[in-house]
Amino acid sequence: MERPKRKSMSEARSIKERQVFPQETNHLKTMFGGMLMANIDEISAITATKHSNSQVVTASTDSVDFLKPIKTGAVVSYEAMVSYAGKSSMEVCVQIIIEDVLKNERHLAALSFLTFVALGEDGKPIEVPQVYPESQTEKWFYDTAPARVKRRKERREESKSTIEFLSSVQQLG
Repeated sequence: MERPKRKSMSEARSIKERQVFPQETNHLKTMFGGMLMANIDEISAITATKHSNSQVVTASTDSVDFLKPIKTGAVVSYEAMVSYAGKSSMEVCVQIIIEDVLKNERHLAALSFLTFVALGEDGKPIEVPQVYPESQTEKWFYDTAPARVKRRKERREESKSTIEFLSSVQQLG
């Protein structure tokens, strides 16, 4: 099967909606951060899989920025899109939106960027289609991606240096 060379950002867009129940909240009656992160990882993996038409693995969670508390009973929408594609990796942006269905209002509660790598049947990285924007919002995420990619590479090098240092001064394993 021949893989497409390019795909629009909207082709792999994924949305997951759910309501927050009391057992998913802390003593402040706001959603557990770990629960939010698990939902982010799930929807972004689905999005990366749809874009690459292959199995994917999470390479990094670059950020999860909590902007507004998500309270018990809230309807939460996780909206994910591939905002950048490298050779075998994809940046997935997830917007976490609180929906007040009674007032018909939506508010951005959190924002997250993750990186996934597409894998072939042999478990090795494979090439992914490039991505292109169509809407004004998609264009903004696409145009700002190179700066995030640069920061991600710098942070990865810093992590490697830290691991090398720790390995040299202590026995890991």
